[in-house]
Amino acid sequence: MPSPSEPIVITPRLLRDWPLPVPEGGKDARGTVLVVGGSRFTPGAVLLAGIAALRAGAGVLQLAVTESTATALSMQVPEAMVIGLPETAGGSVAGRPSDRLAELVGDAQVVAVGPGLDNVEETGKLLRFVLDAAGPRTAMVLDAYALGALSREPDLLAGRPQPVVLTPNLTEAHYLLGREPGEDLSRAAATLAERYQAVVSLFGHIATTDGRGWREESGDAGLGTSGSGDVRAGIVAGLLSRGTDPAQAACWGAYAHAVSGLRLAPRFGRIGFLARELLDEVPSTLAAI
Repeated sequence: MPSPSEPIVITPRLLRDWPLPVPEGGKDARGTVLVVGGSRFTPGAVLLAGIAALRAGAGVLQLAVTESTATALSMQVPEAMVIGLPETAGGSVAGRPSDRLAELVGDAQVVAVGPGLDNVEETGKLLRFVLDAAGPRTAMVLDAYALGALSREPDLLAGRPQPVVLTPNLTEAHYLLGREPGEDLSRAAATLAERYQAVVSLFGHIATTDGRGWREESGDAGLGTSGSGDVRAGIVAGLLSRGTDPAQAACWGAYAHAVSGLRLAPRFGRIGFLARELLDEVPSTLAAI
């Protein structure tokens, strides 16, 4: 078993030897992904995460956002069912969601929380609500402000049965660690995995609670663009809904995210592409493996 300082490099060969499940049957066989997030001013983050989940193979998509943006988002993503959530006067999702959200959480195979949220206090209440409503086998992907909320309540995941993947960027890792992650990101990811008892995908470095580690080396500067992290979280959620385990979803997700950026570089340059342009590259990147 590799130590945190000796991660395995993720290559196409490694992934071919670790194939994704290919569910048979209709859309229900590929699972339901529910993305909970957005604010009055950032509903696009939920759109990016949700479409990324579909591109990665999810069968059914549901989105939960502020009431003021739900109708517009439902027209932008006609493939999804969209519900509105109570919002604060400032346009943030309020931490007092409805029974309808609890029903959706309980029925989903995967719930991604965080994209587009913008109030850490309200997000903390929302995250606890979602975790309490989730079934024991519901996979969770926590991103963005959900990670900020978790850093304020580090025992929130303790003792819970749900499999969890954390997808922090460097700033969010700083909050989760209580310090700068430093240059050894593999060790930082391993520390987070142990502390929060979750699989961690940090800037291409993946760690599990049992000490396994991987490193994705294809990522380039262009991935550092607005909305890119939402796409990555959505890819991981979509892969989980197909039946992958969290470590596999994190590794395949990191590779698909990075290589999708490489495929865009010849057209847009290393730093010229947009996060939404990654979405159309995800299926072909996965298929090419």
